[in-house]
Amino acid sequence: MFFVFLIVHPILNELERASDSKKVIRVSLGLCTSIYVAMSVFCFLLFGEDTLSDVLSNFDVDLGVPHSAILSDIVRVGYAAHLMLVYPLLNFSLRLNVDGLIFPRAVPISVDTRRFAILTTSIILATFVGASFIPDIYDAFQLTGSTSAVCIGFVFPGALVLR
Repeated sequence: MFFVFLIVHPILNELERASDSKKVIRVSLGLCTSIYVAMSVFCFLLFGEDTLSDVLSNFDVDLGVPHSAILSDIVRVGYAAHLMLVYPLLNFSLRLNVDGLIFPRAVPISVDTRRFAILTTSIILATFVGASFIPDIYDAFQLTGSTSAVCIGFVFPGALVLR
């Protein structure tokens, strides 16, 4: 719950009424959940038991359907558009949280352009290096899952008590 607040906090600043935040969060979570469920169902229907952990790898072979090359290109362009639209949002919230963690008493990052540029460049370089050296997305999911389970179970409750 603590991380949800950190990510949603900039959205709350943009709303006219804070009471609208619950509706925005419900719609966002519902939309994301429906997209992920639809994607998993359709990938399983298309590839069956041969669905790989990196779904894009399934599109490297001939799908056995008419115009499969065009379908593969459409999926790849859609995935690229998805990454281009999502990455700035994740970078925004990560930059604010890392800045607040490292420089808690400094002027806001929106005022200090040097700190903004250094932090943004560091985050982009770290994600690029991570994406380049992690061989399979499944490895990243394992690391993320194990880390988030420990954080949710042990770290966040303690952090809330200390706060």
